[in-house]
Amino acid sequence: MNELLGNDPDANWEMISPHLDAALGKLEEADRDALMLRYFERKSAREMAIILGTSEDAAQKRVTRAVERLREFFSKRRVAIGAGGLITLISANAVQSAPAGLAATISTAVLAGTAVQASTLITATKTIAMTTLQKSIIVAALASVAGTGIYAAHQNAEFTGRIESLQQQQAPLTAQIQELNQERDDATNQLAGLAAENAQLESNSNENELLRLRAQVTRLENQGNDPTALAAKTLIDKVNRLKQRLAETPGANIPEMKLLTDEDWLQAANCELDTDLDYRKALAALRTDAESKVVPILKSALQAYLKANNQQFPANISQLEPYLTSPIDDAILDRWEVAPPSTVPNIGVGSEGIITEKAAIDEIFDSRVAIGADGYGTSDFLTAEAEPYLGQVYKAYVAANNGLQPANVSDMLPYATTPEQRNAVQKMILKNSK
Repeated sequence: MNELLGNDPDANWEMISPHLDAALGKLEEADRDALMLRYFERKSAREMAIILGTSEDAAQKRVTRAVERLREFFSKRRVAIGAGGLITLISANAVQSAPAGLAATISTAVLAGTAVQASTLITATKTIAMTTLQKSIIVAALASVAGTGIYAAHQNAEFTGRIESLQQQQAPLTAQIQELNQERDDATNQLAGLAAENAQLESNSNENELLRLRAQVTRLENQGNDPTALAAKTLIDKVNRLKQRLAETPGANIPEMKLLTDEDWLQAANCELDTDLDYRKALAALRTDAESKVVPILKSALQAYLKANNQQFPANISQLEPYLTSPIDDAILDRWEVAPPSTVPNIGVGSEGIITEKAAIDEIFDSRVAIGADGYGTSDFLTAEAEPYLGQVYKAYVAANNGLQPANVSDMLPYATTPEQRNAVQKMILKNSK
């Protein structure tokens, strides 16, 4: 994997990325055009050749030359990075938008090619929009293969964003459910009262009043077809189905799940629940939500322990118990352990040790937390297992395709030559399936 990242596996990507625009500005127009077409427009060698008015081989060589000159730019600034690692960085930048310098200096000769090509390139210099599947492929296939902090940073931001999103959604969702319950109770009370009046009027043979009340009863019954009420009923039904599936598969349960609220269940059930894969993903999301309620307690206890013990990292999880601000059941603590930082790679939350889960319930979909002296972050159990084999398959693909990168993980499968490599690629394909 070091070859993919460059000579220095500890290269500070956060330092390199802000200067990428300046580095691109140093390139010749022809080289910038080639990088634009390959990594921002994601053109094939054939498409590049047509647009640039050259051969496929010459177009590909122009991309290679541009990458090498970028690498030399950073090397002169004492930032060692390999060509493969630099390609990964450029691809990561392409997920969001084209660099300003690149947008400002695109060759007019390329833009003058055809109306369709010019429109495409101008649109690309403003915003390079990518689908959710493409973003997933870049994060899973490239960041995991490269083994850089990009993947960990993405996962950490996703984990933090999920917690904040859930907290923001709890209040309005609770209010909506209370409102719907109140409307249901009011309608039930009205229906019961009208039914009583209906029975009385029937006994008195008051036909006109009876017809009026029957119409009102029908109207109230039809309120059950209101879209809002139906949506709430559907969501509650999915929560019940999810709880039933958990009861049928007790191995998917963890002690932390008893900390979940009704809003957590509603949020987890707000997805498709048609296949076994859907249920696996939903239950994994529930486990992540449940573990997120324990993380702040363990983090606070670790900081208190380090302060009281001259920054000496604990040898086992039980040493944190006197420093817990809230009591945690032994069954929950038994799922966590003190481990070497290498147990959860690319997180960078401390060099002395980390606190993490001992094992996954679902090795493909479960997230994994790492708590250290410098904070906490998330990855997953699949990364540590699959990353070495994915790197091997990735290099085989690139070598066989004239330096081109795979468009998605499934493209790499034919280049997996060992059972371990095939298993790693197949698991990553399943993880990114819809």
